[in-house]
Amino acid sequence: MKIGLISDTHIPSMGAQPPSQVVRAFEGVDLILHAGHVEIPSCIQWLERIAPVTATTSWLVGTGEALPRVNTIKVVEAENHTIGMCHELILKSLGDDVIPGAIGRAFPPGESLPDALESIFGKPVDIVVFGYTHEAMVETHQGVLFVNPGSPSLVKQNIRLGTVAVLEITPESRAARIIDLSTLDA
Repeated sequence: MKIGLISDTHIPSMGAQPPSQVVRAFEGVDLILHAGHVEIPSCIQWLERIAPVTATTSWLVGTGEALPRVNTIKVVEAENHTIGMCHELILKSLGDDVIPGAIGRAFPPGESLPDALESIFGKPVDIVVFGYTHEAMVETHQGVLFVNPGSPSLVKQNIRLGTVAVLEITPESRAARIIDLSTLDA
């Protein structure tokens, strides 16, 4: 199964729809997971022209960045994997600063990361998809694959083509890769 991962689209402040390169990046995906900062339903509708979409509900209700966040989590079961999805991943001693390398540096040694994640998602997960930081990341810690696809159009608070990710899973395997949209034709 091939799953497109996207987060932090910030539509309409970043444009009427996600960058057209997202269509190329998500060619052949069976499902799209959107990890928050959707802001308006038309963004989800645009993505649904590519594949079915599951999204966290943060920012989907209402519009504008002045609204309070609703950081609802989702759990998706697929191909013998349990995928926990949220917008803002908050881990002990990291807060919401889950950026590349941070889990390895700062998660308390000797503590169970799978247990911490189970307390967030309500069940054991072996893949976590999140957003919020706008920094793309693929890392594995204590047997859990963490993927932040970054943002397709707002990279480190700069408006430019950014990243998405593709997750490929089978009952026996899982692998994610970041796709730099600036390397794709529109």
